[in-house]
Amino acid sequence: MIVMALDHVRDFMHRGAMSFSPTDLGKTTPILFLTRWITHFCLPVFVFTAGAGAFLWWRQRAHTKARFSRFLLTRGVWFVFLELTLMQFSYNFNFSTHNAVLLLVLWIFGICFIVMAALVWLPESWLLALGLAIVFLHNLLDRVQASRFGAFGWLWNILHQPGVLTPRGTPILITYTLLPWIGVLALGFCFGRILLLEPDARRSIMKKMGWPMVAAFFVLRAIDSYGDPAPWSAQKSPVFTALSFLNVTKYPASLDFLLITLGPALIVLAYLDRRPLKLSNPLIVFGRVPFFYFVLHLYLIHAVLAMLSLIRYGARALAFVFLPPPSMGGPQKLFPPDFGYSLPTVYLVWLVVIVCLYPLCRWYMGVRSRHRAWWLSYL
Repeated sequence: MIVMALDHVRDFMHRGAMSFSPTDLGKTTPILFLTRWITHFCLPVFVFTAGAGAFLWWRQRAHTKARFSRFLLTRGVWFVFLELTLMQFSYNFNFSTHNAVLLLVLWIFGICFIVMAALVWLPESWLLALGLAIVFLHNLLDRVQASRFGAFGWLWNILHQPGVLTPRGTPILITYTLLPWIGVLALGFCFGRILLLEPDARRSIMKKMGWPMVAAFFVLRAIDSYGDPAPWSAQKSPVFTALSFLNVTKYPASLDFLLITLGPALIVLAYLDRRPLKLSNPLIVFGRVPFFYFVLHLYLIHAVLAMLSLIRYGARALAFVFLPPPSMGGPQKLFPPDFGYSLPTVYLVWLVVIVCLYPLCRWYMGVRSRHRAWWLSYL
């Protein structure tokens, strides 16, 4: 979650983000590439641990499967609603109907939870097999194009192929597709049972899962015939060749992408499991209130950008300060040609955002611990 904030500060504020992708090897620098690449870990870990957390919520609270399924369904619908309302304002800072609709993190959580509400009725062994099949085989579908399905092509965009839909002229950007994230969520749900084992046993299993995944990534990526639609190639220097090797596909998340993110994450989790953290540790505080943190950090980042724009450009900033920046789909022509900030500034703002969020999240963590109202589980 802390690393995620770095990616979003870069999205909103970095000068280069306004015109090119940080993983474009023809334009990026190693530090910029790695600033983006390290954040690849965020969504896979979010979705996987959300599945594990859902399993623990169900088993430890002894809820019926019907109640559990209903909870996933209602939470999924809630997340989709918030993505279309609250989150769109955080991206845009205005209510204009001309803005592109960005279906991002809450969207993919929402639709995955809705589907998972049905999948939890399957036997766990079937769910495990389904999750593995989706994660390992979904790249076989990479050559299937949405245009093949005619008027129903939008369904394929939701399932597997990122794209832009334009119902009634409003662009809707789909970046996160149901496949493979529903597979990751299903595997995370099955992984929840491992977390109930004795500490030494679960740590051993985490490492036995994580290291082979890392090894599988290097083998598949070296062979370069399956696992990622974007092949790597020799570049102008050994450093950039290594970056090309690591430059795996996130939209949709390829098998290689998931192996090199979830594999190391499981290894780190086994390590952290040996070292309990204090309740005041930022990792615990932010992790206890993920939704509160997520919404707040985007509003804070955009607010900081607006404040810095007013300081830097004065009255001229009023022409664009309440618009999404070009990196978030805003009109490039209304922003100054030098709009944006250097990478060191991005890192500085990131640290400021984290420091500001900590006391707010710690306060809300206290509220959650003292009150058990049902509606708090949706916030």
